[in-house]
Amino acid sequence: MLFLLLTSLADEVSLFNVFRYQTTRTGLAVLTALIFVFLFGPRIISLLKVKQGRGQPIRSDGPQRHIVEKQGTPTMGGLMILSGIFVGTLLWADLRNLYVWAVLFVTLGFGAIGFYDDFLKVTKASTKGFSGKVRLLVEFAIAGAAVAMFMWIGEKPLATSLAVPFFKDVLIPFGIFFIFVGMFVVVGAGNAVNMTDGLDGLAIVPVMIAAASLGLIVYLVGNFNFSNYLELHFVRGSGELAVICGAIVGAGLGFLWFNAPPAMIFMGDTGSLSLGGALGAIAVAAKHEIVLAIIGGLFVLETASVIIQVASFKMTGKRVFAMAPLHHHFEQKGWKEPTIVIRFWIIAIVLALIGLSTLKLR
Repeated sequence: MLFLLLTSLADEVSLFNVFRYQTTRTGLAVLTALIFVFLFGPRIISLLKVKQGRGQPIRSDGPQRHIVEKQGTPTMGGLMILSGIFVGTLLWADLRNLYVWAVLFVTLGFGAIGFYDDFLKVTKASTKGFSGKVRLLVEFAIAGAAVAMFMWIGEKPLATSLAVPFFKDVLIPFGIFFIFVGMFVVVGAGNAVNMTDGLDGLAIVPVMIAAASLGLIVYLVGNFNFSNYLELHFVRGSGELAVICGAIVGAGLGFLWFNAPPAMIFMGDTGSLSLGGALGAIAVAAKHEIVLAIIGGLFVLETASVIIQVASFKMTGKRVFAMAPLHHHFEQKGWKEPTIVIRFWIIAIVLALIGLSTLKLR
């Protein structure tokens, strides 16, 4: 909204031309979201403490240290993150861009699912939310609507194909069935981030790293000159998603201030589902679905550890890991929480650099 106002003045005052640039507005989205969370974060935390009482229930089969150290900490901190993202995006993004609305739809929809799940856990004082099958069904419906929008506004055949990194001309055509590929990416990303969120600061920093990486990617693929030079697939209009990526980074930084050990608040499913869904939607819009699996490789590892653990136990009666997801395995092995978190951050940075290398290695 502010973007439209300021750019309308550009014809009369040349100084306002700076607001036409996506880089400028992305930076402003970072600052706006960050400042918003800083200012309103303490009030939100105080309100959630009063409303939730005992805070987020801690799973009894998890590390026993969590029951002592984390019991009573309020959850639903994702409300802080979502507020910052929406304020930063609505102020600085071009709201005539349909890609922006599609990603915001996924972010809000997944956030609502996570909020309802958190609400049930808090009110019932149980670690179980609502039915997993129903939850997945709603997630797929939301993701399907967004992917259908991407396919409609995108240029064929790119919009209905899967781009393969490291190869400039390789596209796997799916046609109308690409909607299922896109749905899998968005829902998978949402739940992968959700599984990673288990220690103070563990999920939010890799999310910011992935968002910053995707922000660079959408800026490049949305610019004809840069995409042509790097031999990337040009996706008209996708560059505006850099503003959302910037808002995610800014809101994430603000949230980390309160989520740093010992956490004053947890993001809960409200935050993890919405952030993961947003990353998945942005990757699908920019035709970098496979690259997301590299950049977000930490989330993939966490999810894979759960799948392997469950499959191994059902087939052999034995567990591969001391506990799943993977971060709990290292806790059981005696690693301190800050050690796990910082080392996982390092892994996330390395994987992001590998993912970004696909922009040039073709």
